[in-house]
Amino acid sequence: MNNTFARTSALWIRYDRYEYRTNKDGMEYITPCKGASLTTYEPLKEAEQLVIDALEIGMHVSRLTEEGTLKDRILDFINHYGLLGLMTALPTTPEFITYEAVYLPKNHFIREENMSTKDYLAYFFPFDPIAFVKKGIESMWSIDQPEMIAVAMVMQNKPQALLMSFQREYAEPLDWIVQQLQDWAFTFMASFLYYQDKDVMPEEQLALYREGVKAYGGIAPTYHIELAKNGPQLVWDFHSLSLGIQMMLSFMITDEKSPLKVCKHCGKVFVASRPDNVFCSPRCKNQHNVYKSRGKKENE
Repeated sequence: MNNTFARTSALWIRYDRYEYRTNKDGMEYITPCKGASLTTYEPLKEAEQLVIDALEIGMHVSRLTEEGTLKDRILDFINHYGLLGLMTALPTTPEFITYEAVYLPKNHFIREENMSTKDYLAYFFPFDPIAFVKKGIESMWSIDQPEMIAVAMVMQNKPQALLMSFQREYAEPLDWIVQQLQDWAFTFMASFLYYQDKDVMPEEQLALYREGVKAYGGIAPTYHIELAKNGPQLVWDFHSLSLGIQMMLSFMITDEKSPLKVCKHCGKVFVASRPDNVFCSPRCKNQHNVYKSRGKKENE
């Protein structure tokens, strides 16, 4: 897995502090804190841990909810990696600002197949209005924050909507973030269990997993090649962190040499150093063998 993104690059923006806020309709959002500072980073440099952290939350939503720790875990995740960029992940194109309306494929969040740009933006700017005017295919967006002007200069070739998603006023619904994490977890577990239990699992269950994984997909990222200091490298043009995680997860699921697995003892997600590894660490392997031996003695 490390070799997959060794010669690749992709930039994302994150603030150093996020918070929960509730809108007038009672929907809970995550948005940058007032006074938070933003920085750029490369998610691909943290690909393995980023995907594992996302899966660990998505796989255990029910347990974390019962423990009352789900919101804390999600906020920790967002503080570390930034918001998912759902605004540009959902439409058929990240360039939706240049169209008269926003067009949406089937998704878990919005039922309408199309809507006005103003109505769509309202999902992601629920608290403070932004300086944006849309008339037909013409639009005007003004920014006066020095940090956002700097971001616009760094990412001047990116879609306008992507830059708008880095504003302080931008927010994402907590329920949507949870659903996205669960979707990734389902895709991974369906793939993992399919091959682990295919010899004993009913055909109906196997068919469900096949169809579930087949439905996994979205708008493909684009890329270009840059002649970097140390040689040519691929630069991925992600229009959302969500799409980036999806691509990383896809590579990790299909990596035959270092497959993504669930530890047989502790249940944690890990990247196996060999295809036949079933434990995330020697400690888990030893503890599993000890418990197994104890169980045998008790049954004798």
